[in-house]
Amino acid sequence: MTSSLRSHGDLKSPPSPDQQTPQARAQPSRQRDAFFDNAKFLAIALVGIGHSWGQILNGNPTVEALYRVLYTFHMPAFIIISGYFSRSFDGSPRRVKRLITGVVVPYIVFETAYALHRRFSEDPSNDISLLDPTYLLWFLCALFVWRLTTPIWQTLRWPLPVSLVIAALASVTPTIGNDLNMQRVLQFLPCFVLGLMLRPEHFQLVRRRSVRILSVPVVAAALAIAWWSMPRMQTDWFYRNASVEDLSAPWWSGPIVTVALFGCSVVLTACFFSWVPGRRMWFTTLGAGTIYGYLLHGFLSKEATFSGWFHDAWWDTPLGGIVLTVLAATVITLLCTKPVQRVMRYVVEPKMDWAFKRDAGAGARSREQRARGEARDTSAAAASGPKAAADDAPGASDTSSTPTTPSGSGGKVSV
Repeated sequence: MTSSLRSHGDLKSPPSPDQQTPQARAQPSRQRDAFFDNAKFLAIALVGIGHSWGQILNGNPTVEALYRVLYTFHMPAFIIISGYFSRSFDGSPRRVKRLITGVVVPYIVFETAYALHRRFSEDPSNDISLLDPTYLLWFLCALFVWRLTTPIWQTLRWPLPVSLVIAALASVTPTIGNDLNMQRVLQFLPCFVLGLMLRPEHFQLVRRRSVRILSVPVVAAALAIAWWSMPRMQTDWFYRNASVEDLSAPWWSGPIVTVALFGCSVVLTACFFSWVPGRRMWFTTLGAGTIYGYLLHGFLSKEATFSGWFHDAWWDTPLGGIVLTVLAATVITLLCTKPVQRVMRYVVEPKMDWAFKRDAGAGARSREQRARGEARDTSAAAASGPKAAADDAPGASDTSSTPTTPSGSGGKVSV
């Protein structure tokens, strides 16, 4: 993706509507927003860092406090962005095809791969089960369910309160079981629904300088609360993958903690968004490949766990924690790069045109767009007829050699 800004000395005016082809007029510009690419990359980097910190929590209270704060918002931030970009899901054949190739197929491939990896590295009796997501693959199951239900949430009058009620009820329902990790699907559901409800102006609100300044004491307070909670609250609460019965907590604590964690997630996610740069950075292009970093880094993390790599006491030292953090961020960065995307695209984002029926409406829509373009050309030609006759009349001034000021000069242009 190229920059949407040019220097003033290199401004070029876009072609006028009369100069554009019908196809160009029919296809609106789809410029990627650097803010969201930056946010996705930073969020997925925090996911990798969180997974590495999870291996050195014992006897390391500083890391555990940071870990609790991180797990309060890093996945909610990623889920909110996923919900925001799922607003256009309408169940059409094109959207369903993208859901299958971008979510279902990668889930089947990587669930099989992770199960085989564990079988060869740790447990020879480990079974392959598509109903019990391994490690980080719960997110693909959740995304599949969330997107399928998008039309429902967009139809309801109060979707967010309804989703919070569902999440609270899930927290007190141990019989939900582990199939497709439905506890996480339901307890993280409000974050996805919130993303569906957001609009561009909402992200502009949290990116103001005042919010950025306010976020500093808010995060400091969150760290203090996380430190206070360590002897009083199990870390498992932050995973949202168990009911209160599984956590040996009273039933009434489930709804309270669910709503409280959601509120904390929203506040800390807003703080996170306030510090995400809106301009192009060196990592902006990596934001388009975050799913690669997410799916692939788990193999390295699990292999390090199976091999006992984290048993070395050096990782519990301050220097060890810093090195591990930098190493995790570096691995995620490399796995999001273009070379990795090119090699792994056939399993992460397969096209699979052979597996789907041809969309009969696609041809009709294309013909309709061409007809509209031709109609606009005819209207433009008819409107320019009287003007051309007046220009040819005797005494009309010759302005053909007079340069015109480029339209849109000094502003943004799409390139």
